[in-house]
Amino acid sequence: MARRPPPPPANESPDEVEARFYEALQRADLERLMSVWADDDEIVCVHPGGLRVVGAAAIRASFEALLARGGLAIVPDQVRRLAWSGGALHHLVERLAVPAEGGGLREAWVIVSNVYVRTPLGWRLAAHHATPGSPQEPAGALDAPSTLH
Repeated sequence: MARRPPPPPANESPDEVEARFYEALQRADLERLMSVWADDDEIVCVHPGGLRVVGAAAIRASFEALLARGGLAIVPDQVRRLAWSGGALHHLVERLAVPAEGGGLREAWVIVSNVYVRTPLGWRLAAHHATPGSPQEPAGALDAPSTLH
């Protein structure tokens, strides 16, 4: 029986929890991956082009299927952060290697939002939302000042 990894330490920052999340994806370590999620019925994950997956059991099953063939060649990039008391939002670009037609690998990019909440056990992931992948690297974020609506 596999030994469960310890949960992230309570004093870890959202950045450190995020690093654990991506390391777990790279290593196909489902237990470590699930240890970074908040213990709440409303946690949510949207995989690229997928449905909304709600709750720890459903999220676990979705990642178990995703990691069945091994770890993902995935690197977080262009991370931007917004923090407030008790919460943090990281929006970033995931760079990953995916199978190419005719064999081999090609790069793809996915735009992601990760939401972290401060719990009694420390910072934990509450939401992971990824857009469908693109074969084109995003140009970056639009940083021009703007007015919403």
